[in-house]
Amino acid sequence: MANSNQRLLVIGPSWVGDMVMAQSLFMTLKARQPGATIGVVAPAWSQPILERMPEVDEVLPLAVSHGEFGLASRRELASRLRGRFDRAIVLPRSWKAALVPFMARIPERIGFLGEHRYGLLKERRKLDKQVLDQTVKRFVSLGLPLEEAVSGDFAVPKPRLQIDRDNLVNLRLTHSLSSRSAIGMMPGAEYGPAKQWPVSYFHALAKRLVDEGFEVRVIGGAKDHPAGEEIAQGLSHAHNLCGKTQLADAVDLLADCRQVVTNDSGLMHVAAAVGVRIHALYGSSSPAYTPPLTDNAVIHYLALSCSPCFQRTCPLGHTNCLNQLSVEQVYQQIHAAHQWENVIVNG
Repeated sequence: MANSNQRLLVIGPSWVGDMVMAQSLFMTLKARQPGATIGVVAPAWSQPILERMPEVDEVLPLAVSHGEFGLASRRELASRLRGRFDRAIVLPRSWKAALVPFMARIPERIGFLGEHRYGLLKERRKLDKQVLDQTVKRFVSLGLPLEEAVSGDFAVPKPRLQIDRDNLVNLRLTHSLSSRSAIGMMPGAEYGPAKQWPVSYFHALAKRLVDEGFEVRVIGGAKDHPAGEEIAQGLSHAHNLCGKTQLADAVDLLADCRQVVTNDSGLMHVAAAVGVRIHALYGSSSPAYTPPLTDNAVIHYLALSCSPCFQRTCPLGHTNCLNQLSVEQVYQQIHAAHQWENVIVNG
């Protein structure tokens, strides 16, 4: 490939989970080109996550909301990048995602074919969804030589976000968190209700865990606050932190948990990247396509005949893929992991 001092620009994705998975690409680039510098064009919200990735040398926020074209903002950013980068890797497959490196006149521009962006990319790769069957593999492949990428036979390093211990101390004080072993719960999923385990199930699980001596931390955005209230209702050691913390805070709070229970969501990937034990709940999506990138995960997936449908809402109207995933099943797995942890600590 190119020289090791190459200046690389990555056009990042627009979702939390995808941005975490993009770290696998950054790690690959730095491992193969230790002297390279990596700049990432990304939505402003993702800057706190990118700042927890030691491989990223520069974050270049793009002031464009999700789904917005924002030509003026893209042109302004491109003018600032002109002459600063040798190669651009475009992760999203949209036409607009390839505009900034094109307008910045970056000599090498690589990405997958998509949305008629023939003139915008210099190297256009065909996406073989059978070989590159996971989002993270697709990201990593764009940082590899073509012959290696198309084989699918390459390593995918697991994301690992840095933890801010001082921030964690402040968060524990600010939110009056206890010294109990903490279980994190993430009831949200931006994609839609077909990826969301029933809130009443989360509440029932939280009650059993609090009664056993655990602290429960419900983590999510402002949109998840009502769900968090329902989960924590009447439970003295359950804290609804939804909408009360920033994305970087979630990194530190999750790293401080013993285990987490989560839908297939962006925060699931954050949890995977801090090493905490994950109980990942899958409904309409597939653990084969977007698995948590960690060896410390339990996958809860019923694999019904109608799954995965990848729909936002259940097309059959019953959402059995999640409704039939019992509280007891998840509880037993948490309990087993806790018992095993105690054996290791005390053994």
